[in-house]
Formats: sequence, C-alpha cells, structure tokens
Amino acid sequence: MKEDMLEVLLYLFENYMADGGELQPDQEILSRELSQAGFADGEISKAFAWLEDLLTMCEDAPKTEADWLPHVDHPSIRVFTDSESQRFGLGGKSLLIQLEQAGVLDGQSREMVIDRVMAIETDELSADHLKWVVMMVLCNHPERSDLIGLAEELVSEDFEALLH
Repeated sequence: MKEDMLEVLLYLFENYMADGGELQPDQEILSRELSQAGFADGEISKAFAWLEDLLTMCEDAPKTEADWLPHVDHPSIRVFTDSESQRFGLGGKSLLIQLEQAGVLDGQSREMVIDRVMAIETDELSADHLKWVVMMVLCNHPERSDLIGLAEELVSEDFEALLH
C-alpha cells in the first residue's frame, strides 16, 4: 500500500490536471479509484484537504502583485523560520530563490509554495518533490497561467539548463 500524501497528489496531478484540466471527477469516485490504486484512505483525505486549501488560497489571492505587495525600490529577502529551513533544506531554499530570480515565482506564489510544502507531513522534501509542488501551485494559480509551460519544464531533466 502506498502511504505518502505527496504520492496521492502526484497521481492526481499526472492523471487529471497535467494537461491543463481541472480536477472535475466526483471526490467519492476519485477516492474509490485512489483506494483501488493502493493509496490509504487517510492519505487520500489529506491530499484532498491539501488541494482544497490550495484552491482556496488561489481564489482568495489578490489578482495582481500590486494588490498585495507594497512598492519597494529594492529587492527583499525572505527569511525562513527554523521549521521551514529544516523542511526545505539548503537545496530547496536555493531552488526557490532561483525560481523567483528567474521570474517563475513571484512573492505571492513563493509564499503559496512555502505554505503548501509546510502542509505536507515530511521532515525534508526532495528537490523533485518541491518542483512538483511549485508546478501544482502555478497550474492552480490563474494569474500565473502564462508560466504553465515553464512549470512543466520544471519537472523535466532540462529545467536546470533553463535557469542558467
């Protein structure tokens, strides 16, 4: 039996959302399908709650960066809490900074990624898992829809070349 909520999220993303579609099937039908695929009921429930929280964040988010970020004339620095630092590790924090500097993430989407990573029950996330979370956030954040193609590249082997 598969025990990881992130595996459930990846399964849902790859099978229902990867082609720009939305998660339309009935939650009860999806739960049965996921159970048949070997996922534990508790992990399925956690994954649905995680996705619902993401959708709520995206719906409630200000529509433009100017609506939520006061004007600053200099770049800001994101200071990670101890628990965030532990969860992301040095590599994860570095990847977030690179994505923001490359324009893949803005401050708002960066904070959504941090929130969603912190909602996953794990001590430290791998770089690949972090990339998938970034892609899920971008694909569910309509104001960042211009980056969906880049988000797909994010999980491919060629993505490192795009950052440099």
